[in-house]
Amino acid sequence: MSELFSAPHYYLARLAFERSLGAIYFVAFLSAYNQFTALLGEKGLLPAPDYLKLTTFKTSPGLFHWKYSDQILSYTCLAGMLLSLLIASGLLGNAPIVIHMVGWLLVYFLYLSIVNVGQEFYGFGWETMLLEAGFFASFMGPSWVTPSWIPILILRWMLFRTELGAGLIKLRGDPCWRDLTCLYYHHETQPLPNPLSRFFHHAPKWFHRSGVVFSHFCQLVAPFGLFLPQPLAGIAGSFLIIHQLILVISGNYSWLNWLTIVLGFFAISNINSPDIILQNRPLWFELIQYAVLLLALVLSYRPLLNLFSPRQFMNYCWNRWHLVGAYGAFGSVTKERYEIIIEGSDSEDQHDETSWREYGLKGKPGELDRIPPVVAPYHLRLDWMIWFLPFSVLVSGKQIYVRGHHLYFIRLMMKLLRNDPELLKLFRVNPFEKSPPKWVRARFYHYQFTSREEYQLNRNIWKRELLGDYCPPLSLKGLLQFTNER
Repeated sequence: MSELFSAPHYYLARLAFERSLGAIYFVAFLSAYNQFTALLGEKGLLPAPDYLKLTTFKTSPGLFHWKYSDQILSYTCLAGMLLSLLIASGLLGNAPIVIHMVGWLLVYFLYLSIVNVGQEFYGFGWETMLLEAGFFASFMGPSWVTPSWIPILILRWMLFRTELGAGLIKLRGDPCWRDLTCLYYHHETQPLPNPLSRFFHHAPKWFHRSGVVFSHFCQLVAPFGLFLPQPLAGIAGSFLIIHQLILVISGNYSWLNWLTIVLGFFAISNINSPDIILQNRPLWFELIQYAVLLLALVLSYRPLLNLFSPRQFMNYCWNRWHLVGAYGAFGSVTKERYEIIIEGSDSEDQHDETSWREYGLKGKPGELDRIPPVVAPYHLRLDWMIWFLPFSVLVSGKQIYVRGHHLYFIRLMMKLLRNDPELLKLFRVNPFEKSPPKWVRARFYHYQFTSREEYQLNRNIWKRELLGDYCPPLSLKGLLQFTNER
């Protein structure tokens, strides 16, 4: 096995992996620094202190069981960003082995602490992926030490599960993946389109079908090449990286694609060994690595069985440390795009339609002429969570049936009625900057990309049709009365 992962031949791969992963961690901590307080802070939509009362360190490990405050959260994010910069710059890579290992483990634990109180807003598969990659990166050793085959193997196994899990969940899920038609819809209905998504959507049908075939190859065939000798492993890794780059240019998936690309670095060895003398790993560090390998093997039992299960879990982890999870995405593809657009009115009369004005989120579609932005690898958590809300609405023809509202959404509407400054930082457009609205409501629209001909007429990216109210007009007095009665 060690011959397949010969030490000097992965010196550059380790260097690129470590620095790139450090950059991704920086983005993750920056996202938390900018958004956590509004979403999960002491006065957030789902306050972390309330959640901490219902859990323990054993069930949800993290430093906030010692104490939580929004200030401590900010310090945690700043510390995480500083450590991430030390990694990305290569400074930590030049440190002694102990400092290098402890530095990585500290980055992992700080972010674990955030994820484990993040509730719904941190329930994404790429959170676990980032934690798993960060934990096992702790045992790569600094740049002056010969790379070990153990963490390389573990991280390739992670990449294998990520890709194969995504491929299998597609085959077991939506029939459109089997009849090669999923890309007819995917680019239009994905959570956060980017500037090129509309062009991909209007590509010829043969292009879409070929794209599904290529996706199946990259996720169902190429992953097995990761465990073959070079150059076959490198070729397999190159296919995986190319596939992920296509996803990068056609959509916004936070750091999911970039993290998968970074994992792919370990499939590619140096063409020529760098002219550098590497020191051998000390015995104590070697023993730690074998202990980590044993841990990975034990934790791999359930994820391995999951790959063979007809009831395959997607983006699931069997432990609170977020290690060796099950990954996969888009087992089903929505065929229609529905958007919830929040509006406010400063009129005393809620029926005065001329007074209603729209709020605008940073990444989701809203204004019809706005080009979807590039936001990845940054993660706009509120945008993503609101994208999920239409899944709880039954659409029958032109009628909608709302099955209930999430607690965080009701609290969001209440904070808009108060012009909460922390929450409004997450919005791009606040039409009531001077004084709060008297009413808020949420409308339910069917959105579609405009055709080439329609775009030439009005320069709109989107067209939409109003189907009804997701949430009827609410006033602050009415909401307060409702919550008091509850």
